[in-house]
Amino acid sequence: MKRLLLTVSVIAVMAAFGSLYGQSYKSAIGARLGVPFAASYKTFISEPGAIEIFAGFRGYSGYSWVSANAAYQHHFPIGSVENLSWYAGAGAGVQFWNWKNSALDDSNTSISIMGVIGLDYKFSEIPLNLSVDWMPTYFLGGFIGGFGGGYGSLSARYVLK
Repeated sequence: MKRLLLTVSVIAVMAAFGSLYGQSYKSAIGARLGVPFAASYKTFISEPGAIEIFAGFRGYSGYSWVSANAAYQHHFPIGSVENLSWYAGAGAGVQFWNWKNSALDDSNTSISIMGVIGLDYKFSEIPLNLSVDWMPTYFLGGFIGGFGGGYGSLSARYVLK
């Protein structure tokens, strides 16, 4: 829990002191190709600030979950490469778990709190946005309560005009 509070504190300080700049796109829709595998919609609500909403699925042997999540991302330009920025932020989600094997048939719900840090790139010549990120997540309830460090993805999105 101390790590989660430290991560959220660092992200808040970075967001408070980040510089403003113009973004190379407004909104994009596509897929997060990671954990979870998800449909993604990202839109900028200010010059450096974006909201990403994503809904996904993850299946394992014996159990699976469906999730709905949202995260705020504060973007910082990388000056040497046009249309490239790094971002940090935080978000929350809800997961609906299903466990089914020969001994158990059960379901459960959990709430998650996540941090996010990543890179975002918008191609100049085509309407494509790529990002890669890591989302350390803390689950409250459900089948796997506690910290999970294996979440994040490569995302590919079509830039909307």
